[in-house]
Parts: sequence; structure tokens; C-alpha cells
Amino acid sequence: MSEGSVRGEYKVLGGKLVAVDVEVADGRLARAAVSGDFFLEPDEALEDINAALIGMPVESTVAQLASAIDGALDDSVSMIGFSAEAVGVAVRRALGRATGWVDHTFDVIPAVTMAPVMHVALDEVIAQEVAAGTRPPTLRFWDWDSPLVVIGSFQSYKNEIDPAGAARHDIGVVRRISGGGAMFMEPGNCITYSLVVPSSMVEGLSFERSYQFLDEWVISALAEVGVQAHFVPLNDIASDKGKIAGAAQKRFASGAVLHHVTMAYDIDADKMLEVLRIGREKMSDKGTKSANKRVDPMRSQTGLTREAIMESFLETFRGLYATQDSAYTAAELDEAQALVEEKFGTEAWTHRVP
Repeated sequence: MSEGSVRGEYKVLGGKLVAVDVEVADGRLARAAVSGDFFLEPDEALEDINAALIGMPVESTVAQLASAIDGALDDSVSMIGFSAEAVGVAVRRALGRATGWVDHTFDVIPAVTMAPVMHVALDEVIAQEVAAGTRPPTLRFWDWDSPLVVIGSFQSYKNEIDPAGAARHDIGVVRRISGGGAMFMEPGNCITYSLVVPSSMVEGLSFERSYQFLDEWVISALAEVGVQAHFVPLNDIASDKGKIAGAAQKRFASGAVLHHVTMAYDIDADKMLEVLRIGREKMSDKGTKSANKRVDPMRSQTGLTREAIMESFLETFRGLYATQDSAYTAAELDEAQALVEEKFGTEAWTHRVP
């Protein structure tokens, strides 16, 4: 980067704003001034934090910057509402190595109905484009024309799926590229979206913090439809009435992060329990034994149609960040179809963890 004075900011999730102004000379931090609405005792510790940053190479990672700060502070120092890691993220943002929501304009793609396996393939296609810089960060909603179970990348097929139940209800199975649990998807029964961002947006964040960071907007979106929700580590979103959503994530070495969320809108629990083996155990823990039981937190808690909820979510996202409406290109759909034929639609991939 060019030498001179630059500024970076980072809002700690559930905490305070950390800002840092730095000057760079000869590839190192020549001056650093940390500020923010955090609390710090004793006051003099701020000078120690600034001094710890001086001389650090501009290539330093968040962990290296945090280690330098921690090494300069003794046990008597109290950092309230922020941390050494938060300062490190702010420095990386100042240096252009890390980015935040306000640094990007997001493509937004409303729900398009297609085979659910195509959406699984599009996750990979879009992620590779975001990593390459040929498509901006993208939020896209799913809609699908047939039932499917989408299992996590590392789940055992035989442990998750009851073949007899899947055949009886004519429900296929596809393995996605991210971890996490199974998604029981019939047309209209849940709300699913994928958010793909450059890795710079989660620079320095642990997996747990990155889940919370990328879910932050949807907590606001849920409030807009009357659901007071909160993040539950590692990857769940819940209201006071219980879990309403689960998230899954995949970090690509090429420079992108795929983060997708599925919310139960109105699921036929009896059918789900005939298809998913693990689901039976989870549901039995919740005392769900009655026939015709439905899992419907989004429908019952909002009183809205699924389409109205998705539209409200899109409007919330557009109101929070810089966005532009987008659509899938013919090339993207062709590439996704090729991935279905070569990978996601094959027995070898679906059964890669037996």
C-alpha cells in the first residue's frame, strides 16, 4: 500500500467501536492512534497499545497484532467492550487487508425457482466468482420445485438418511459443500438464503464470531417481521420460543466465504422424521411425539406468508447496505448445471461419507 495516514474502524459484536489512525513508512506502522467508545483501565494503557503497534510490518495478521498488544499490557489492564483482536481488525481495515459491510456494494438476487440441487451448485459457482472479483458480494434467496434433503459436507449418509422413508416420499438427497446439519426441503416449507462475501470481511474473526457477524443483519430483519431473535453459538438463531434457524459456512482458500441460513417456515415433522434418522433423536429430545406435528416457527410467529417474509428480508438488507439488484447469468447457470452432472448429482459425491 502507499505510505501515509489511513484509518480503520471495527464495531465489536455486542461491544464498542474501535478506530485506529495509522501512518505507514518503509512497510511498517510508523504511528498508531487507537480511539473509540470503549472502556479502558488504567488510562495510560492506551499509550501502551499505541506503542505496541509501532514498528509492526504492514503484512502482520490480526493474531500477530493482537499478540503484540497483549504482550505490552500487564494483568492489571481491563479492556471493556473491545479486545486486542478488535484493534488488530481495525488496523487491518485501515491497511486495506480487512473490509466491513460498508466497504462493499452487494448483488441481491430474489428467489428463483429451480431444482434444489442447482442451488447447491450455484453456491460453489457464486463463491468462486466472488473470490475472483468477477461478481460482487452476493445475497441470494433459494426457491425450489421438488423435495430434497441437503446434507452437510461431513455428514454420514447412512446415519442421516432412512432410504425407505426417502423412497416412500420420493425425496432425493444431495450433499452440499458446507458443514452443518441436514436441511429437509419441500417446496414452501422453509426459507433459505446464501450470502457470499470476500474473505476480507471475516479477517481476524473466529468461526464463531464470523457466524454472528454475518447473521447480524438477519436479526434486524427478523425484528421487522415481529420476531425478537438472537444468535446462539455456534450456528443457530433462536427466539424466546426456541430455535428458528441454522447456519452453515464454507471458507474458500481462493478468497471467499459462503454463509447460508435455513429457517423453518412450515415443515411436516412426521414426514421429516420418516426420512431423517438423526431428526428422530433430536425431535424426541424436544418431546415431539404427536402425529401431524408441524415445525412452523416462522409461520406461527409472524402470521405472514413465506413470500412476504422473504420480501421483507430483502428490503431490510437493502436498507442496511449498499445493494444492486442482480440475476443469474446464462454462464453461471450453465456452470452450475455442469457441476450437477459432474459432482453434486453423482452417487460418488453424495455418498463420499458413507
